Amino acid sequence: MVLAQQISADIKLNDAALQVTPAAVGIIRDLLQQREIPNHALRVFVTGGGCSGLQYGMAFQEEAEVGDTVINVDDIRLLIDPTSMMYLRGASIDYVDSLIGGGFRIDNPNAASACGCGHSFKSSDEQSADHAAGCGTCGSY
Repeated sequence: MVLAQQISADIKLNDAALQVTPAAVGIIRDLLQQREIPNHALRVFVTGGGCSGLQYGMAFQEEAEVGDTVINVDDIRLLIDPTSMMYLRGASIDYVDSLIGGGFRIDNPNAASACGCGHSFKSSDEQSADHAAGCGTCGSY
């Protein structure tokens, strides 16, 4: 019991750290139902890689981890680890559907530049480094 209390004490609830549009909430809800994991949350994270130096990632996860920020939007939970939160605070997640490919799009005010594909970005700390060469999927060069 003490461990469970400690973990929940280390999880931060924050509804304003990241915005999620109704379109994105609807797609997340549909995916949870299709995969028959209605009690899972969507982990949103930033990791090294991509053509601009950092890239976004998403995965379903059942429980929050120590230090996570938990964001509740309608009946959907998002989990963000502390390092990723440094890059994602104030960002917005949307779902865009188009004829040439749809998907989640993150509008991130912390990104100094982004690759054309929208999956990779450079933080303002990295802006002074060489410009990204682009990736094979977006055609940015």
